[in-house]
Amino acid sequence: MAAAAACLPLFLLLLLLLISPLIIASTAQQTPQELLLDFKASLADPSGALSSWSRATPYCNWAHVACASATASAGAAVSVSLSLQGLGLSGDLNASSLCRVPGLAALSLASNAFNQTIPLELARCASLAALNLSAGAFWGPLPEQLAALASLVSLDLSRNSIEGQVPAGLAALGGLQVLNLGGNLLSGVLHPALFTNLTSLHLLDLSGNRFLESELPRELGEMRSLRWLSLRGSGFSGVIPESFLGLEQLQVLDLSMNSLAGVVPPGFGLKLQKLMTLDLSQNGLSGPFPEEIARCTMLQRFEVHGNAFTGELPAGLWSLPDLRVIRAHSNRFTGRLPEFPGGQSRLEQVQIDNNSFSGGIPQSIGAVRTMYRFSASLNELNGSLPGNLCDSPAMSIINISRNSLSGTIPEFKNCKRLVSLYLAGNGFTGPIPASLGDLPVLTYIDLSSNGLTGGIPTQLLNLKLALLNVSYNQLSGRVPPSLVAELPALFLQGNPGLCGPGLPNDCDAPSSRKHQGLALAATVVSFLTGVALLAVGAFAVCKRLVHGSESTPWKLVLFHPVKITGEELFAGFQDKNVIGRGAFGKVYLIVLQDGQSVAVKRLVNSSKLTFRAVKNEMKVMARIRHKHIAKMLGFCYSEGEVSIIYDYLQRGSLQDLICAPKFTIGWKERVRIALGIAQGLEHLHNDHTPQVLHRDLKSSNVLLGDEFEARVTGFGIDRVVGEMAYQCSMASDLNYKCYVAPEQGCTKKPTHLMDVYSFGVILLELVTGKPAEQRASDDSVDIVRWVRRRVNVTDGAAQILDPSISSTAKQGMQAALELALRCTSVMHDQRPAMDEVVRSLQALCFGAHAETPRPTEIDL
Repeated sequence: MAAAAACLPLFLLLLLLLISPLIIASTAQQTPQELLLDFKASLADPSGALSSWSRATPYCNWAHVACASATASAGAAVSVSLSLQGLGLSGDLNASSLCRVPGLAALSLASNAFNQTIPLELARCASLAALNLSAGAFWGPLPEQLAALASLVSLDLSRNSIEGQVPAGLAALGGLQVLNLGGNLLSGVLHPALFTNLTSLHLLDLSGNRFLESELPRELGEMRSLRWLSLRGSGFSGVIPESFLGLEQLQVLDLSMNSLAGVVPPGFGLKLQKLMTLDLSQNGLSGPFPEEIARCTMLQRFEVHGNAFTGELPAGLWSLPDLRVIRAHSNRFTGRLPEFPGGQSRLEQVQIDNNSFSGGIPQSIGAVRTMYRFSASLNELNGSLPGNLCDSPAMSIINISRNSLSGTIPEFKNCKRLVSLYLAGNGFTGPIPASLGDLPVLTYIDLSSNGLTGGIPTQLLNLKLALLNVSYNQLSGRVPPSLVAELPALFLQGNPGLCGPGLPNDCDAPSSRKHQGLALAATVVSFLTGVALLAVGAFAVCKRLVHGSESTPWKLVLFHPVKITGEELFAGFQDKNVIGRGAFGKVYLIVLQDGQSVAVKRLVNSSKLTFRAVKNEMKVMARIRHKHIAKMLGFCYSEGEVSIIYDYLQRGSLQDLICAPKFTIGWKERVRIALGIAQGLEHLHNDHTPQVLHRDLKSSNVLLGDEFEARVTGFGIDRVVGEMAYQCSMASDLNYKCYVAPEQGCTKKPTHLMDVYSFGVILLELVTGKPAEQRASDDSVDIVRWVRRRVNVTDGAAQILDPSISSTAKQGMQAALELALRCTSVMHDQRPAMDEVVRSLQALCFGAHAETPRPTEIDL
């Protein structure tokens, strides 16, 4: 027995020696087909994009797989490219199997939802020449192990949440030609070796990494092969190094939105013969701009706005043969505008607002056939308007407000594509040309603060106007009633001779009363229609509750520890627990057995998204963490219905506070609420990859904590219910139209500026102390119209600002009102971005003083 025991280890060793080669052989003998199938097994593929991958078909014939041979000979090595971008994939990547696929030369996993760190096993893909993980929801540090990919030519990790420093070890990738790390959370100082060693780079993109703390490295100027250099908005400081003058292959140079200072090096442009795009905007650069820029004969875009440049724009710049865009606004440029080279010019946009240009507008501007935007407001231009100002068949935007121009306004009969005409703040006289009414797409007209006379032409009724501002002129006569009824933004103040609805002189009082009666009738009809729609919706919901809940199982997914079951959640869907209603359903307050309170937003029209698709979207939203973003605790799913569980705050929503019988909180708290909302939105817009748009921001979607800290909720609903269901629900939500930007019905793609408009409406609520949906006389009007009808009249601010706030806060309230009006501008490009809004509110918050209650407040 002892001898047998002594032989056992020897036997096991022999057995291991016999089996190991078989195991190794089995592993080594895995075909590329099997390795790719192993990789596929690690993925969640909700759309079935990889369903054609099977052992029955050669892998080179699979969807999203491409094979190529270096030579045509039999048995030649095969180069494999795997392109899986934009397929909605997720899961834990099995990179170890993938990297054993022979000849894997290109891998793209871009625009997916992996929600994980970059797998270190990717460093074993020895033959990889191109790796693209952009917008793949990757996070965590940038692995230094990727430096082992000696064959790598292109590395794109942009638009993720990669953080920390850029590893100096990446400098070992000497053959790298493309390095794109833009749109991440990289921080710290960049190591000089990254630039001295990566001399083969054609493209370097570090844009959108605002936590970097580096001066502009002079070593960049030694990268002689660079064609594309983008450092936009990445915290760079210091001066532009003289070494940049030697980047002779450069085609695109973007240093915008940094903290650069000093002058542009003399001779800049002398050797940059291939430069096509130059963007130095939004820095602190100063001094005259070097004349040598006129030597860049291939230049197409010249953008230097938002600096402190002085002197004249280089004379040769205007006549460059390929130049399309000049954006030099918000500087200190002086001098006269030169005559344009007429038919030879390819200029499309000239924006030189907010400078000190003088003299007349060039007579040759109308001969530039490609010009579609000429904007020169806030300068010192004088003389009359050229009659051929918009003879260009492309001219769409003219803005020459706030100058010293005079004479009459030309007929502009050839301006068939003119959309915006801004002539405010000049010295124009004579009548408003009736021919403006013949311009088919004219939408925005601002002729305010001039010396115009006569009446408002009835021909303007031919236009579908979104803005007509003729305030502060010398106009007279009757205002066409339909203008007042149709326009979302109409400004008539400062014309004592005008009469009509909404003006001190009503022209015809009986007629006015008749119009009010019709408006009241229309309001009643709209109300009854809304009640009918709500009844139909309630019936549909009840039907679903009775029939659907019994047959469809609930799937509960929690992202945080919450003691709740699907049954408890469903039992809480009772009318007595409803605390809010919106376009997508009701919001319920449910108190759990352990005393915790949660708010549940029940989406009863959730399209046909599968559970896996909803879970992927919810995981993305649950990852959004910010002190001013409501915490998403989890969700519950059944077919056609999703309920989102949020942490509930005891003060309820901002709408509850505003609509309470007494909205008595002070200005300091209101500014704090506004700043919190803005910071939450800025985080969604700028700090999260991919960018998240709220698309349903309103005061009922802002929850308040004990210290009035605001938390934004209800964002990203469109990603859960689907775009079609989202649009349908929003169209039927009559109660909250006032929060919706006016361009939303005219554009196919939502933008962050639509959220800015909604925020502006909330800010108006805080400034006025009134809910967004107003009642003015017998006419229902939203708060934006209510404010704009009063803002330009005498003592209008006194009518707008909440009288319950102490007079010591009036200055801050006035500043907040001006910010709200900018946010709710009819023209979306006039609205500030959320980061600018945050800076403005931070200044207001710092200056806010606690007000002393007035005696009338105490008596109430």
